Amino acid sequence: MSHPNRERADRILDAAGELLLRMGYRKVAIDDVARAVGIGKGTVYLHWRTKELVFQALMMRESADLTDELLAAIKADPAMILPHRMIPGSFLLTQRRPLVMAMLRGNAEMFGSLGDIALKKQQDELSRQFEHVLGGHGLIRADVPHISYALHATTLGFYVGDTLSDEFEGIPVEDKAAALAHLIRTAFEPPGEPDPVVVAEVAAELGSKLEELVSGFRDGIYAHDPTRAPG
Repeated sequence: MSHPNRERADRILDAAGELLLRMGYRKVAIDDVARAVGIGKGTVYLHWRTKELVFQALMMRESADLTDELLAAIKADPAMILPHRMIPGSFLLTQRRPLVMAMLRGNAEMFGSLGDIALKKQQDELSRQFEHVLGGHGLIRADVPHISYALHATTLGFYVGDTLSDEFEGIPVEDKAAALAHLIRTAFEPPGEPDPVVVAEVAAELGSKLEELVSGFRDGIYAHDPTRAPG
């Protein structure tokens, strides 16, 4: 059931996101957000006690929405769980979300003191679980030294590469995703086709971990929901 307080919370987050991209984290004040929504500053504070919490909720909402898109893709095709499908798939989904791109690129001005939040810890833990499950089922190679680091560094290069040089600006984003898929497939996955039964098992196991992550995010977004106040 839709709740008016939830709807207002979402309007606050929508406005915060637009202002964030336009002005940068440090310049946005709660006053600006309240004005953009057409409410008083005190009403914003009913939902979140500080500016940091508003933007933390915004990040959680973006991450939850992105993960839901990924889950839908895995349900439609369990082979999406393979690294060479999932990593480029996430890359493409992320490119359509400017706020997530800003977060990933570690825009210090934009995210001020938000870098060290539980969100990051949860995602790091999820990466570890993914590698553990994929490795246990033989879907990633066992002979790559420091595979977590290598996978992370490879993937990150595709997100930040074009911020370091404009040399590759003209490459369409789908072509970049295809290059990333080829690299992951050849460098990190064993040769040959994986067993579809194993792929389906892994998709079910990792899909449920992603669902847990999303429900944690969704709870966290509205953790200070005024409807939850005692009374």
